[in-house]
Amino acid sequence: MKITGLTEKEVEESRLKHGTNQIAAQETETFWDKLKDNLKDPMIIILTVALVIVVMLAVFGHSEWYEGVGIATAVALAALVSTASEFKNEQTFQKLQEEASKIFLNVFRGDALKIIGIDDIVVGDKVFLQPGDKIPADGKLIQGKIRVNQAMLNGEPEPVTKTPGDADERSMENPHIIYRGTVVEDGEAVMEVDRVGQNTVFGQLAKDLKVEERIGPLRVKLGKLAEAIAKFAYIGASFIAVAFMFKVIYLDHAGNMGAYFSNFGVVIKDVVTALILAVAVIVVAVPEGLPMMIAIVLAQNMRKLLKSNVLVRQLLGIETSGSLNILFSDKTGTITQGQLDAVGFLSVNEKNEEHLNIYKSFDDMPEKLRHLVNISFRENTSCVVNPKAENEAERILGGNTTERALLRFLKADKNGYSSEGMEMLSQVLFSSARKYSASRIRMKDGAEISFVKGAAEKILAECSSYYDADCNIQPLSEKTKNLLSAEMDRKAEDGFRIIGTATSEKEISDEGLSQGLALLGFSLIRDELRPDSKPAIQTLQKAGIHVVMLTGDRHGTAVAIAKDAGLITSDKDVAVESSEMGKLSDEEVKMLIPNLKVVSRCLPQDKTRLVKLAQELGLVVGMTGDGVNDSPALSNADIGFGLGSGTEVAKEASDIVILDDRIRSIANAVHYGRTIYRSVQKFITFQLTVSISAIIIAFLGPFLGFELPLTVIQLLWMNLIMDTLAAMALSGEPPLDKHMEEKPKAREEKIISKSMWAAVLCNSVFVALISIFFLKSEWVHSVFFRAGAPEKLNDLVFLTAFFSMFVFIHNFNSANVRVEGMNLLEHIFENKGFLKIFGLIFGIHLMITYFGGNMFRTTPLEFKEWIYIILFSASIIPFDLARKYVCKNLN
Repeated sequence: MKITGLTEKEVEESRLKHGTNQIAAQETETFWDKLKDNLKDPMIIILTVALVIVVMLAVFGHSEWYEGVGIATAVALAALVSTASEFKNEQTFQKLQEEASKIFLNVFRGDALKIIGIDDIVVGDKVFLQPGDKIPADGKLIQGKIRVNQAMLNGEPEPVTKTPGDADERSMENPHIIYRGTVVEDGEAVMEVDRVGQNTVFGQLAKDLKVEERIGPLRVKLGKLAEAIAKFAYIGASFIAVAFMFKVIYLDHAGNMGAYFSNFGVVIKDVVTALILAVAVIVVAVPEGLPMMIAIVLAQNMRKLLKSNVLVRQLLGIETSGSLNILFSDKTGTITQGQLDAVGFLSVNEKNEEHLNIYKSFDDMPEKLRHLVNISFRENTSCVVNPKAENEAERILGGNTTERALLRFLKADKNGYSSEGMEMLSQVLFSSARKYSASRIRMKDGAEISFVKGAAEKILAECSSYYDADCNIQPLSEKTKNLLSAEMDRKAEDGFRIIGTATSEKEISDEGLSQGLALLGFSLIRDELRPDSKPAIQTLQKAGIHVVMLTGDRHGTAVAIAKDAGLITSDKDVAVESSEMGKLSDEEVKMLIPNLKVVSRCLPQDKTRLVKLAQELGLVVGMTGDGVNDSPALSNADIGFGLGSGTEVAKEASDIVILDDRIRSIANAVHYGRTIYRSVQKFITFQLTVSISAIIIAFLGPFLGFELPLTVIQLLWMNLIMDTLAAMALSGEPPLDKHMEEKPKAREEKIISKSMWAAVLCNSVFVALISIFFLKSEWVHSVFFRAGAPEKLNDLVFLTAFFSMFVFIHNFNSANVRVEGMNLLEHIFENKGFLKIFGLIFGIHLMITYFGGNMFRTTPLEFKEWIYIILFSASIIPFDLARKYVCKNLN
């Protein structure tokens, strides 16, 4: 039946009358929702309590009003900045995901079949459906037969058969109606859309659907680390508050509790100071932004990943990729170019059965043989030939890459073929389990012929005759079958994929082929290795990742390509056929895995089995897939890599979609995964150094004669640097080649390494010692002493200088943390965000000192004073370089 689609005018009329096919996006948290959640944060609650106390003291004259205003401003600023950063990053991530995840389908428009985005489908459109397609709207079948999985809507895992028929009754049980969101598992059909967008069953349910995100191991580790540090901070803050009270009672008042408690105003003031001191410690020590670091880093890198053809669907995928141990990779389109070309046709010589012909083009073939091959490839296919399409890419649509290659060999869009007068009686679609497809055709003269094509060895085994040049059927001897088999082996060793085609007078069953086929010949298909595949595989292997190629090709072809790709390089490397692996026990397969390089004639169930067994060996497993049947393996793998050219079902089962299918892009995903892991580690190192040094200063300050060397408001500014700004600065680090020369991170490896602890503890102690020297040294006091100035101003100048030094020393330390080696300028211009934020911190702090006034306890400083502050602050750079040098030599 000829299908004619809507005209452009009819499309617009339908859209106006029935609406668009867009589904309203799931409601995400608004900015205000996120702000409300952040205001419930324990940190904000503690600061709010402190604010209330300060305000009450101000009312009774025991505190200044600006202290309360300062804390309120700082709380509001901290909450707004963290909320804005989190909201912006999530919005960016979601927007880019939506742009790159749009679904496209084959839709009849006018006389042609066109590729149309799902949102552009309207009521009345006729959509061509094939295995793996997600049905784009509600409608009825008007041609064909398909099996559909409706689990998305009714939870039933068993697929149901759908055929053309009466569509009046709207129910899941109606065998003629199909619904948006369900999946075509088998067969081909044309549907006519009758409901779109919010009017579909899926559209009605969509607003209540909630997508659960799997939490990756890195975020779990960060969450636990943040909890542990928070507990330590709360205990430490309590201890510091008690120690402060001990100091004022026993050291300042010689333990005379009666005299001390007689002055109630002093007691209240000291208790409040102790509480504010505790709050200050909690503010700076609790790393509330730590679990959000991954989201910030990923949002910063999302566009870079997309430029590398990597679409992250689940944060889990990019988190785990740094720990990948083994990658099971498809061959076609991933390791090879996926642009299959039929370069010849092998058949029995018409004059001498013991000789073979290889026709290099369709035009070289004898006319009568060409006629039968034309019918076979045109009628026994899942493709649609669309000769009127303006875009060459749309002239042959649907089907798989092999079928499209065979049709290009025929020049199917130009050879004037017509099926008029012929009738399709039945069809068996190709599956990886059957390894063949068949169509039963009633010819123009009324004769019924079954055309079969599939795996060469499977077709040849069932052939008992062949067609000569005049298309007369001749007996096929065992000697000639052996000759053909030997020639196919040679071609397979040269990397050719070989597809056999034959006919039968009998109807072909989907349960298997039967003897008596008449051989037409064998198509020789070439799929060249991608130029970047061998280097990419070497990169992955150097990174400690074991690459295994899974392919449906015959064994010889698979081995030849694996050798070209650098997968098989020694006699120890194992290549096994699916049928052989099926005879092995699980334990025997586990013993094979360390040396396994190739699985030929691979079935979907083989993929799932390999994932399970590799995980039992303790390996972090990656799996690529593009078909409906690959979904279980993709879902079960630690990282599922869906292929951009694959089915929507495979993409949705994956954690990462490789948009260009290349193994090079998989290597890029691993590279970015490792870079992101390193960025998180750098952030932790920076944050812990700030926290520990601040706690030491807060604890020792009162004993050194400074009740609050750093105020709560000043520490809130430090907290903003420590959390949001540092995360943004360190998130833009470029992926370095050396990251791909390291072994994968073990699944249970601690996120804080020994070298990180060395950096944190050494630099924290150094900052604490510099701070103590700064606070107690008479020489330092003299540097910031202004002759003739009031004592109160000199005290304020000194405390402003200390505050500035403490901020700047950590800002300089971020440059230390950014690189592992001695060259602090290494790749610095590849992370311009770091330079911008590094400068921004200096700029904002300068404004705080000039305009912060009583609120920030600051005053403007002179140029000479700034020079000394910078010299003090920058001292952490030579110190850390010395530490790195010593640690390197010790190791």
